[in-house]
Amino acid sequence: MSRRPPILPTLVVLAAVATMIWLGVWQLHRKEWKEGLIARWSAARALPPVAWPTVPPADDSLLYRRAEGFCLAVINFSARAGEDRYGNAGWRHLASCRTGGGEGPGMLVDVGWSNAPGAPPKWIGGKVSGIIGRDRDRHILLVADQAAPGLVPSAAPDPNDEPNNHLSYAVQWFSFAAIALVIYALALRQRWKREDGEGRKAP
Repeated sequence: MSRRPPILPTLVVLAAVATMIWLGVWQLHRKEWKEGLIARWSAARALPPVAWPTVPPADDSLLYRRAEGFCLAVINFSARAGEDRYGNAGWRHLASCRTGGGEGPGMLVDVGWSNAPGAPPKWIGGKVSGIIGRDRDRHILLVADQAAPGLVPSAAPDPNDEPNNHLSYAVQWFSFAAIALVIYALALRQRWKREDGEGRKAP
């Protein structure tokens, strides 16, 4: 009796497996890209400070750079969950600043950490230096080296905290491809056993 697998189902399974393998390889390339990006960001921390940009860049080219800016006036404060430089959980206090007389995005400054949201910090602005990071909305902000009165410095942005799960995603896709092949092989085996049994019963 013929042991050739059915053409159409086999083509469908092989196409699905090829797609999964391609996705796994793509994730490996993404892993290499992300590792290079993290290495570049790590090196950026040793570069000379830059002035806070008048217009935020469209890319992540300024992330983890040391920067200096001047807060002319605090427009408002907000508190968001975060950590201090010792890893303690609490609240980061962010100041939205006006940096010039005209319209513009201004500057968002992390002025320090406390263990409770509390009242707005007693900070009226001025010269700020620190490291450029991102807030939860992926907007850039300046994490100040020196905290506002009554606060302690927030955790400095660290490129090693950037997620890089591409290797695990690649392993998942390769595993899915292997599982699909095993399942299809078992299905073919069951089909052929059933056909053999039916052939023996036939007169």
